[in-house]
Amino acid sequence: MIKVSKVEPLENYLLKLEFNNNEIKIFDMKEYLEHGVFKELVNMEIFRSVKINYDSIEWVNGADLCPDLLFEKSKILIS
Repeated sequence: MIKVSKVEPLENYLLKLEFNNNEIKIFDMKEYLEHGVFKELVNMEIFRSVKINYDSIEWVNGADLCPDLLFEKSKILIS
């Protein structure tokens, strides 16, 4: 079961995610910012409030995303 073990908000509504399989990926939130509770994340203060919650991520406004979706839709970070 895939889990998010670390999250870091970046500029331009990107999230740097580390998963329990040690992969580090970048997830682009921009396409979600026009829907429901995710609209509030346009406010960078709220966007930057992201934290780990159980096996995934959550913001102070209660918005969250499935860890499987985060893993499948994010791009591998090449350093």
